[in-house]
Formats: sequence, C-alpha cells, structure tokens
Amino acid sequence: MSSSFTSLHITALDAIVNVNSLFTLAVFVGLTWNPNDPQNSLNSDPACAPSAAIAENLVAFHVFSFSSFLFSSLVALALKQAIRLSHTPSSFHYPAAVEFLVARVNRTALRVGMLVSGAGSVAGFGFLMLALVNVAQIKLGTLACGSSHTYAAVVPLLILVPLALLIYVSLVLYAFTR
Repeated sequence: MSSSFTSLHITALDAIVNVNSLFTLAVFVGLTWNPNDPQNSLNSDPACAPSAAIAENLVAFHVFSFSSFLFSSLVALALKQAIRLSHTPSSFHYPAAVEFLVARVNRTALRVGMLVSGAGSVAGFGFLMLALVNVAQIKLGTLACGSSHTYAAVVPLLILVPLALLIYVSLVLYAFTR
C-alpha cells in the first residue's frame, strides 16, 4: 500500500474521530440538560404543550445519536490501530518522515471499515437532527399545533442537515471510487 494511500486514510479517520468527538460531547451535554422547564415562557399556548412522548423521543434520539457517534469513532480508531499494527518493515527505503506511513492493510477491509464508520456518523447526525426537532417542539410548541416559530426552527434544520449529509456521502463515495 502506498504511503499517500495510507496517510490519506489516516487523515480521514482522524477527521471522523474529531468530528464525532465534538458531536458526542454535544449529545452528552444534551442528555444531561432537562428541557422540561416549568418556567418556559417561549410557548404560551397550553394547546401547543408537548406530550410526554416528545420528551421520551428526545431522550431516545439523544441516546441513539450518542451510540452512533461512539460506534463510528471506535471503528475509526480500530482502523487506525490496524494500520499502525500492520506496519512491517519493507525492502524499500523511505525517508524517515514517510516510513511510518507505509503499512500493509487489506484495502477492501479498510474501505469497508471506513464506510461503516461513515455510516455510523451519518446515523448519528440523523438522530441528532431528530432530537433537535423534539427540542424545538418542547421549547416552541408542537408541529401539530402549527406553531410558526417551531416551523421556522425545524424547516431549515430538515433542509440543511440532509443536504450536508448528501454532500458528505457523495464525497465519501467519490473518494472511494477513485
């Protein structure tokens, strides 16, 4: 396996772990936060008060998101460790700065692992988006009530996050076909 191939994948795995770490922290903080504030002044209409099911879904989606990001990060870290452990001295003499980047790793296994890690990240983002929809419903009123503030918060979220995920998945797939 070439050094550019290995260093590219290590860099990609580092990026996955770094992004997942930030979102894992955000989800963990979100789990510790109690959105059922009795002094909530943003939703003044009692008919728009969220049900207990929305609060339960909020917690469930946070847990699903947390576990997806954690799964993705652990797979990425395992792949990085596999690359490091598979490093074997070769008969070629590379400069010292490049030598540590050359490793013999099954490309198919590496690509499958990276795709699985990416899928875990995408699932984590999807669950986090659903949790944020529930936060908006708890704070601003339910979607069923037709609260314009809730729709103003949720509609951009439901457009921009899937669009960003589509771009992310497209670039990942493009990178693996080259």
